[in-house]
Amino acid sequence: MVYFGEYRSKIDKQGRIVIPSRLREQIKKDNSSNNIYITKGIEKCLFIFTETTFEEQGEKINDLSFTKGNPRVFTRFFYSGSFKEKIDNQGRILIPVQLIEYAEIKENVVIIGAGKRIEIWDEIKWNEFYNKYFSSYGEISEKIFE
Repeated sequence: MVYFGEYRSKIDKQGRIVIPSRLREQIKKDNSSNNIYITKGIEKCLFIFTETTFEEQGEKINDLSFTKGNPRVFTRFFYSGSFKEKIDNQGRILIPVQLIEYAEIKENVVIIGAGKRIEIWDEIKWNEFYNKYFSSYGEISEKIFE
């Protein structure tokens, strides 16, 4: 399954975010349960994986050599910043405080589909990222699809 789209939302005082219904439907197709994994993403966002995709990523990470510095550091950050959560009956997920602080989420968030994962961004951080890189979108696509 491929996740796509951009959605605007808010985080409530309890640290919950509503996952848009279109993304929830896709998660249900990919997942036998309402469990998802939320991790520290890269560039101050959060990654959401289904159980299956999290396990697939885990296999790739576990294949990295623990005797080398970068894989060891990445493994520590990835797993220590991962939390298993459940989508409740209202379509909300609880974002652990550590992840809210890491992603510097204030109130408004942007939820994007990013292929095999969903990302959650603080709205200001997403707008900064988007404005910084969108002008080079064409150049980037040429480089990666050569």
